[in-house]
Formats: sequence, structure tokens, C-alpha cells
Amino acid sequence: MKLSNQNIGRIYIVLTALLWGLAGVCVKSIPWSPFCIMAARCTVSVVILAVSRRSFRMRVNRKTLLGAVAESLTGILYMSAIKLTTAATAIVLQYTAPVLVFLYTALVQKKRPRLSQVLITLCVFGGCALSFADELAPGNLLGNLLGLASGVTFAAQIIIFSDEKADAGSGVMLSNLMSLAVCFPFFFFDKNLDFSARTLFWVLVLGVFQYGFANMCYSRGCARLEQTETSLLLTIEPIFNPIPVWLVTGEMPGPLALAGFAVVIAGVTAHTLTSRPPRIKTDKADR
Repeated sequence: MKLSNQNIGRIYIVLTALLWGLAGVCVKSIPWSPFCIMAARCTVSVVILAVSRRSFRMRVNRKTLLGAVAESLTGILYMSAIKLTTAATAIVLQYTAPVLVFLYTALVQKKRPRLSQVLITLCVFGGCALSFADELAPGNLLGNLLGLASGVTFAAQIIIFSDEKADAGSGVMLSNLMSLAVCFPFFFFDKNLDFSARTLFWVLVLGVFQYGFANMCYSRGCARLEQTETSLLLTIEPIFNPIPVWLVTGEMPGPLALAGFAVVIAGVTAHTLTSRPPRIKTDKADR
């Protein structure tokens, strides 16, 4: 039985969400600092992106540069958040990005929102507040703040790369090179460096599958599906993300975080179903 082009696109996007969802277990399983983890992932990612690109030419302008900076910050902040709070809380807080994009269009671009969009926005922020307040120990608080910050930079990346003047393909490569340049020196100072077979296994999973193959699936899926359906299918990522973390490390978020998690997923899903945003040109942010 031959699959339709749309069903092939759905398979690609589901695979993308599942692969992106491996970020939590990979980062939790690697004892290095988040900067060293980012450097290692970017090294593998640059090789994969270079091989997959049809041309090595990059079109860099102001928009592309700003988008690359936002993407690089998103990855560093998100990985740092995973180290300092639960993986579930980190991904839920980053998942405020679609709602932040909506707020930007309403407040900055002056597009009048519908009442349903306002209610959904309040719902998502309420869920984030629950997740944020679940564990207020100093380490977790910092992790929650970094998770929120990664949502802000991810929203900025989406907005910038939606601009016709930005070259998302060049931006992805440039962001990896930026992150590599910033994070690589930390290899000389990290006291937790461990090159055991287990650690290298998770580094390869992170670089090859969680980022490299995931972005290939994402770009091919987006070419076959409308943005609304793509966004809806991607809500699988935060649902799946805590499961491998729990299976491998035993980490479980607290009850308030779980409640907030459910509220955010419901809100983001409702937001996706009730709006039809313009197609985003970017391959996913550097997570």
C-alpha cells in the first residue's frame, strides 16, 4: 500500500517530535556541563548539516545573524535548564514560545486577538506558573528561569526566521558554529569530563539523532503538511520528553509540575487548533 504525500509528512513530523524529545534523557545522562554538551552536539551537527546541504554557500545578512544568535542562545539556555530542573519542566517552559509569538503579533504588530486566543494565552501562562512554582529550591529556581528564557529566545528565533529577508538554512549552520565557538573552551575547565562508552553513546544520540536526523525529518515533513497540522503533531515532543528521562534516570516531576504540564499542553494544542499562523521557514531551533 502506497502512502500519500500527506501521510508521509505526518510520519516525518511524528519522528521529529520523538527525536527532539530525546534531549532530556541525553542531557541528564551526560555528566558534562551544558556548555560542553552543546559543543559536542554542535560538532556532530555541523558535520551532518554540511553533508546534507546542497551548497556550502551561506547567505548572511542582519536578519539571518540575529536569528542565528537567538537559536544559539535557545540551545544553551535549554540545556542549562535541563541540568538545573526537571526535563519536563524545562520543555514545558520552553513551550511558551508559540504563545509569546502570538503576544508579539498582538502587542507589537497590532493584530487584534480573538477572545479564545486571549483565554488560551492565560491558560498556558497559568500552567507555566504551576510548573515554575512546583520546586522553588535555589537550583531549580535558576533552572526554571533559564527554561523561561529559552522560551523567549525560541520565540524570537521563530519571529526572525519568519521574515522573508532571513535565510533559515544559513542561520541554522551559523548558529551551530557560534555555539561551538562559545562553548568549546569550556572543555578545558570542566572537571566532570568523562569519555566512557556510556557517555559517548549519549553524545552521539544527541548530535546524530536528537538534532541532525530530527531536523532532516522536520524539513521534509513541513514541505508536505500545513503549519497548523505540523504544530499540532509537534505537541508529542513535550509529552514524550519526560518518559525516557523517567525510564533511564528515574526522574519524576512533582504534582504541581505535572498539573502545569497538562494545562500547557492543552493550551498549546487549543492555540494550534484555533489559529493558522504563517508557515515558518526555519528548521527547528537549536535545542
